[in-house]
Amino acid sequence: MANVLLHLPELQGMELNHVQMLIKDFSDKQAQQFSAIYRVRRKDPQIVLLTCLAGFLGFAGIHRFIMNQIGMGILYFFTAGLCFIGTIVDAVNYQSLAFEFNRSVANEVAPLAKSLVD
Repeated sequence: MANVLLHLPELQGMELNHVQMLIKDFSDKQAQQFSAIYRVRRKDPQIVLLTCLAGFLGFAGIHRFIMNQIGMGILYFFTAGLCFIGTIVDAVNYQSLAFEFNRSVANEVAPLAKSLVD
């Protein structure tokens, strides 16, 4: 059983619980492989918040681009963050936006990491 905090000490809350459930049956080597791949691909919630707040300076939608939501990023860019309302909502919900993205990344990386080490 792999210890998540040993490999990914920066995780917190729901993200920590989700990753812990994903790698609970991993060997230590598999957990190391998972953490190496996951750490590169995940988005820090603070970065999501900072890029979201850049929308108030005229760069709306950057946070959507970095989370691979290209269509929403273009929409936010050309509508000034949906007249700032979408940007405000995203600034309030930045943690859930980051968690949803990171959860999908973790679900994608877990089988890959397990198969690479087997």
